[in-house]
Amino acid sequence: MGNPIRLPRKPSRIISLVPSQTELLFDLGLDAEVVGITKYCVHPDHWLSRKSIVGGTKNFQIEVIDRLQPDLIIANREENTKDGIEALQKKYPVWVSEIYTLEDAIAMITGVGTLVSRQEKSQEIISAIIAGLENVNLFPPAKVLYLIWRKPWMAAGQNTFIHDMLSKIGLKNCLPEGSRYPELTNDELKSLNPECVLLSSEPYPFREKHIEEIQNILPDTKIMLVDGEMFSWYGSRLVKAGAYFNKLSKS
Repeated sequence: MGNPIRLPRKPSRIISLVPSQTELLFDLGLDAEVVGITKYCVHPDHWLSRKSIVGGTKNFQIEVIDRLQPDLIIANREENTKDGIEALQKKYPVWVSEIYTLEDAIAMITGVGTLVSRQEKSQEIISAIIAGLENVNLFPPAKVLYLIWRKPWMAAGQNTFIHDMLSKIGLKNCLPEGSRYPELTNDELKSLNPECVLLSSEPYPFREKHIEEIQNILPDTKIMLVDGEMFSWYGSRLVKAGAYFNKLSKS
């Protein structure tokens, strides 16, 4: 958002408003320093019962945040709302990431590591991410559609982190440039004619029962369930992405 933040000392009361960045804080070796997270911050799972829950990513409760008196809040431009972040910035240092590519994610990990004085550990995480993705067996080139929602159908378009991850593993997003997360009708699904549809586990929890529903619309298309965290979480979970993509490419 173009706003500098100044930290007079190493932060000791941190709130994270973004699930993938919450997990990064844990993997950087922080625990007592993190005092608040959202209800969607499911990794590590034990933090949900040990940390104060400040609400959701887009409807966090400022009164709860005020009680926690953070000296650093970590947010994201897409996952949090502009109005909410601006309200918090009047009271607290708020660091906001903006991520569209793997390179942006690596820059974010570097930045967070610097903010919390865990530079060495952040570089270890980055090295592991790069090594894992360098060893990915690229998928056979294919036009894919990555669905994130049902009723209406919504897909990940270009200029998204998901799009960049698809490209990194050799797949071609069949959506043209335009809306980042377009809504699609059944007829539009047919006109896109994807060779493969990837049904994400989040934010909509696609399951086996939904495969038949899509197959009825696209009878000649391969339909696969995928772990959405591996395509959309841009923190330390990326360490696991390379091995997951290699396993997925064999299925």
